[in-house]
This record gives sequence, C-alpha cells and structure tokens, in this order.
Amino acid sequence: MGIKTTKEYVKFYINLDMKDSVTLLSFTNNEKRILKQKLENKTIEKIPILEGIKILEELIEDIKKNGEPEVLKKYLE
Repeated sequence: MGIKTTKEYVKFYINLDMKDSVTLLSFTNNEKRILKQKLENKTIEKIPILEGIKILEELIEDIKKNGEPEVLKKYLE
C-alpha cells in the first residue's frame, strides 16, 4: 500500500478532483471498504492494509468530530 499517512490520503482525495461530487467522508468510507475486501486475499501482506484501515478510521472520526472543511484545512496546510 502506497499511502501511509492521513495527510497523504487527503492529498490523494484532493488530487482526484472529486471534491464537487464526492465528499471526503464518502471517499474515506469507500477506501476503508476496499481495504477490508483486500484483507480477504490470502496472498497479500496484511499489515500495510490494517495500518491503512486504522488511518482511515482515525480520519473518519476526525471528519465526524470537526467537519470536512476543518479536516481539509488541517491536512492541506
């Protein structure tokens, strides 16, 4: 897995230029779902995926607590 920090996830989301059609929360939830599906694959390394899920869960909590505009501002500074 290439993304290792919350800031990288937020930058990835911004670089996809989906901000007008997909919220950061929806994007984050979808990424988490995809990573959970990848855990079912027996041939890939699980630790990076579990770390990614943890990062996404923390990002989801941050969005719920502080709101998307604040989270975007926080990680894009």
